[in-house]
Amino acid sequence: MKYDKELDIRGDVCPFTFVKSKLVLEQMQVGQILRVIVDYEPSAENVPKSMREEGQEVLAVNQIGEGQWEIIVRKLR
Repeated sequence: MKYDKELDIRGDVCPFTFVKSKLVLEQMQVGQILRVIVDYEPSAENVPKSMREEGQEVLAVNQIGEGQWEIIVRKLR
């Protein structure tokens, strides 16, 4: 999958993972795709949930390594 932007926030915890993801997404154009990499398990659940609540489309949440996840989000608004 092609991403328009990637945000590696390994080492950060909630709520900073969502806040940082949201700030990057706000700078992107509608339809663009953001890949967020986290290593804090609650973020792998909370970031997608919060993105959906914000009206964004979560395309995938995948474990990509030991204790690491990617969250793929399409900006809808």
